[in-house]
Amino acid sequence: MRRLLTSVAMLVLSAGTAFADANLQKMIDDPNQWVIQTGDYKNQRFSKLDQINKDNVKDLQVSWTFSTGVLRGHEGSPLVIGDVMYVHTPFPNTVYALDLNEDGKIIWRYEPKQNSDVIPVMCCDTVNRGVAYADGKIFLHQADTKLVALDAKTGEELWSVVNGDPTIGETNTATVLPVKDKVIVGISGGEFGVRGSLTAYNTEDGSLAWRAYSMGPDSDILVDPEKTTHLGKPVGKDSGLNTWEGDQWKIGGGTTWGWYSYDPDTNLVYYGTGNPSTWNPAQRPGDNRWSMTIMARDVDTGIASWFYQMTPHDEWDYDGINEMILTEQEFNGENRKLLTHFDRNGFGYTLDRVTGELLVAEKYDPTVNWATEVVMDPDSDQYGRPQVVSQYSTEQNGEDVNSTGICPAALGSKDQQPASYSPETGLFYVPTNHVCMDYEPFRVSYTAGQPYVGATLAMYPPSDSHGGMGNFIAWDNTKGEIVWSIPEQFSVWSGALATSGDIVFYGTLEGYLKAVDAKTGEELYRFKTPSGIIGNVMTYTHNDKQYVAILSGVGGWAGIGLAAGLTNPNDGLGAVGGYAALSDYTALGGQLTVFALPN
Repeated sequence: MRRLLTSVAMLVLSAGTAFADANLQKMIDDPNQWVIQTGDYKNQRFSKLDQINKDNVKDLQVSWTFSTGVLRGHEGSPLVIGDVMYVHTPFPNTVYALDLNEDGKIIWRYEPKQNSDVIPVMCCDTVNRGVAYADGKIFLHQADTKLVALDAKTGEELWSVVNGDPTIGETNTATVLPVKDKVIVGISGGEFGVRGSLTAYNTEDGSLAWRAYSMGPDSDILVDPEKTTHLGKPVGKDSGLNTWEGDQWKIGGGTTWGWYSYDPDTNLVYYGTGNPSTWNPAQRPGDNRWSMTIMARDVDTGIASWFYQMTPHDEWDYDGINEMILTEQEFNGENRKLLTHFDRNGFGYTLDRVTGELLVAEKYDPTVNWATEVVMDPDSDQYGRPQVVSQYSTEQNGEDVNSTGICPAALGSKDQQPASYSPETGLFYVPTNHVCMDYEPFRVSYTAGQPYVGATLAMYPPSDSHGGMGNFIAWDNTKGEIVWSIPEQFSVWSGALATSGDIVFYGTLEGYLKAVDAKTGEELYRFKTPSGIIGNVMTYTHNDKQYVAILSGVGGWAGIGLAAGLTNPNDGLGAVGGYAALSDYTALGGQLTVFALPN
């Protein structure tokens, strides 16, 4: 009898979980709301709304604004669930619930009490990429790694769990991904010798479901040595150990502070891992698996289905954490389930997301010079590997040698700022950096909680290009080609949004919200907000009227000089000098600006 009752209880619990998941999916599919940071599980950042379109976007006006009360970099975007907008801030990670019926009247605010000692161990500004919603809860992953579930109606804390330890350099800057009965979270701190991991907590009570490390024993990285594949071949026993020297893997980096996507058909969550620690490649011989890797894992168990390491034995800090965008497209005459990823290393990758097969790997900024190509011949022993140019190899040039003219810089041809995809044009819209660097590695020792970088950098625009530091491009992922490109004075550090109105929105570091024609790139609208934009554009409707919203507040890695008041050109891992002119165009702020067409 007890066994029968237990079975019935499990069935009821499973049914409840399925219902909650179906309800969230229904909300995500409703274009009138914006329920998770990426817009949908596919990370497409596309909206079917078309009330604002290429013919009338020129008439866009500011509808209302809201000051967050916090300076430094504002990444991520608001959420809209029904008549309520949820807005987050950088540290101290305040969350506001705003009433859309009263132009943003505050319904409740949540103000975490965090130790300010976490600020010095946050690598590149005190940003946070936003809250998420599921099952009547707002989920916030704070800078100090405390994951909090708040009652969406009242702001009451329902449960919390600590995901890491800031005293050894573990922090958080990323959003979370609620999926099924779990909430998926990552960890930051690769510049402090943190070992990266992805963790799933149960949505109901915050209990641990599973944790998968980026490197270490098979039991830690959650692989089946014979079934988990890399470029179609089993990874084999101890794949997360045998390309590390000694115990270096224990402080190996590979952090997971980017974006996460999910395919219900495969039941896989997709994400990328960051740079290996330290930045001095001579101190960590080998491929350093599984840093710099696209990972596909079963949501229920965390077991890896496949890996693809993009930059083996990284020598340039080309984190692999950028978003994985999922599409269904025709490739070579066959309908495929694709994954597209714009890596920091300057290559745009297209893979089959079911099998992990590599289909396309092409440069999406023509100035990329550290590698000539990625080998695409499956029969080659170099299959899938970038072919490094000796002149730009910081390891071959040696410790205490300044390697110059490397493109892209460490912040990549694109960093975390998310691209968008329009199923109507079949194009990806990508905010990019157009920046090169000098890189001098040096020997460094590990001390828990202290920087573990081991390199000095300087950044600057390419010498033979348009003179600016960014481009906004349209990309064909099946051909690996740029369709059109818009030069920008500074890196485009804002996330893009494509809509059925045949327009694409993005923001600039000077503070402009821009709208361009999705097919041609022609600029249709611009408005300068109070501070530089590193947030992500979102859209929603309220009372049958479409709105567009953006957080402005300069900062992030590109704006760290302004955000943290730094003046030494080599500070901010080289970004302070590279973006020094930004102070001539914008200043610190923290504001939400909401746009609409006139009545």
